[in-house]
Amino acid sequence: MKIIPRIAAALAVLALAAPVIAAEVQVKMLNKGTEGPMTFEPSLVEIAPGDTVKFVPVDKGHNVETIQGMLPEGAQPFAGKMSEEVKVTFDKPGVYGFRCKPHYGMGMVGLIVVGKAENVDNAKVVTHPGRAKQVFAKLFDKLATEDTAAK
Repeated sequence: MKIIPRIAAALAVLALAAPVIAAEVQVKMLNKGTEGPMTFEPSLVEIAPGDTVKFVPVDKGHNVETIQGMLPEGAQPFAGKMSEEVKVTFDKPGVYGFRCKPHYGMGMVGLIVVGKAENVDNAKVVTHPGRAKQVFAKLFDKLATEDTAAK
């Protein structure tokens, strides 16, 4: 009967030593989504450091790339090719702004928040063309509302 407590203790140690599994979130690149034409769904993604975002070109003619000035300090920018699936693992906490280059002015943009969004004020001051300006304003408002609700 002494073996059962030993097995239980060994299983507990193994469970605690198991690696943490990072999450993968899918973001669709769409010609038309629930928010209107030329959109990413979801356009606001909140993840933990080490998680991965997979950008899926559901409709052809889109790419995804970071926006200069909308990255945490020291974070590496990324840029995918047209109609290409892109996977990015985010290790640095902060706000990352992203866009579809050909549809940027039409508002095809989004935000990824990794952990604590310490660079949000810097990201907010970046200027954007056309409808992208209004979309980012909505995304930052939504982020602020969620942060307030969490407190």
